[in-house]
Amino acid sequence: MTETAFEALRGAAGPVSRETFERLLEFERSFLRWSERINLAAPSTLKQTWSRHILDSAQLVQLAPVEKRWLDLGSGGGFPGGVVAILLMERDGAGIDLVESNRKKAAFLQSTLGQLKAPARVYPDRIENVYGAVNVPEIVTARALAPLPILLGLVAPWLAGEARGLFHKGRDYRSELKESVQQWSFDLVEHRSIVDPESVVLEIWNLRRR
Repeated sequence: MTETAFEALRGAAGPVSRETFERLLEFERSFLRWSERINLAAPSTLKQTWSRHILDSAQLVQLAPVEKRWLDLGSGGGFPGGVVAILLMERDGAGIDLVESNRKKAAFLQSTLGQLKAPARVYPDRIENVYGAVNVPEIVTARALAPLPILLGLVAPWLAGEARGLFHKGRDYRSELKESVQQWSFDLVEHRSIVDPESVVLEIWNLRRR
């Protein structure tokens, strides 16, 4: 089972060391322990944490293989930001800022990623309060945070510059895109999820309000 999980991780994230794999297993164990006390993810998904959350998050690093400055918004239980933080340990000089307004979830992230010595800084605050505090990112990520038209408003201070967004979206993403283009113009690439054939990762940049 462990070898199967390792190969699945390499399929999602690309070449990954055994050490990084072991760190992700420890992250999963910590996530499940904390989930017994606080709501880090939908209870119905906990039995599929590796495939449903960790691999789904891990696929992002292949879409930005050299970028070192990352920002994750609404990090929740660490998906994708916590997983990306651990994977970035193999990328010299890389790091990620995680923004999570729920103090209990932020405490989980600070504790677990700190123990793993991942290159992550956790901001227990609202997104609109950290615009001047976080590092200027090259990549901005968010998963299950908000409908796309609202999400674009939150990330506009970064995506109007040089940053690119990598946003997980489910089967209804086309309706969100249709609504978004009424308010925003942007460049877009749709990446089919390698974990869930009904989901995509939307790569967005050059964001402008119409």
